[in-house]
Amino acid sequence: MADRRRPAPTGPPGSGRRPGRPALRVAAASAAAGCVLVGAVAVTVAVVAGPGPGLTGYVSEAGVADSGYAATYRIGVFALAGGLLLLAAALPSAVRVAAGLLAAGGVCAALSGMVTCSAGCPLPPFERATVADLVHGGASIAATASVVFAMLAVLFTPAAAPRLRRLAACGAAVSLPLAGAVGLAMLVVGRGTLVGVLERVLLAVCAVWGLATATALARRRR
Repeated sequence: MADRRRPAPTGPPGSGRRPGRPALRVAAASAAAGCVLVGAVAVTVAVVAGPGPGLTGYVSEAGVADSGYAATYRIGVFALAGGLLLLAAALPSAVRVAAGLLAAGGVCAALSGMVTCSAGCPLPPFERATVADLVHGGASIAATASVVFAMLAVLFTPAAAPRLRRLAACGAAVSLPLAGAVGLAMLVVGRGTLVGVLERVLLAVCAVWGLATATALARRRR
């Protein structure tokens, strides 16, 4: 009679699992946490130490070509873009919608780093914007929106791990009102202290959520 025994598992003794995919996701999560941390620090340094207008301007003004910290700002943006892509790869298959949103956000963030806005980063309806301004601004807004929607996708996925859903709930509870306030203020008030402060807080919340989620995935035991 033919031997119908199951093949021996390729994982560690006693595990009965193949270690490849979980190990890769843990590595991607660890790398994502590092990229988000480095990117957030670099962008913060460029915004605080750069010659920008302070809280009355946009964060993107730190990356204007004539800014002494433009290179630091772009390095930070590209690191954040890489962090979003790595976080998308680290998420389990149960939250593939969130992973797709984070991947799209990473691509948009990279585009915003490649296309530099003009001085002041003008945006309609109160300022005349160039094509580069519109591309940069649109990519930045799309990247932030993708992260916020990814929080909601994790939150409303019953199969997601409870810890991930709790982090998503906290992030969405803070970022959703902020995102709405930023959009409304840009249309009604325009560039100024209100938009500048709200934008910075929203970006900080997105970065903290990304770092916390990546850290939770990296520390998760198989």
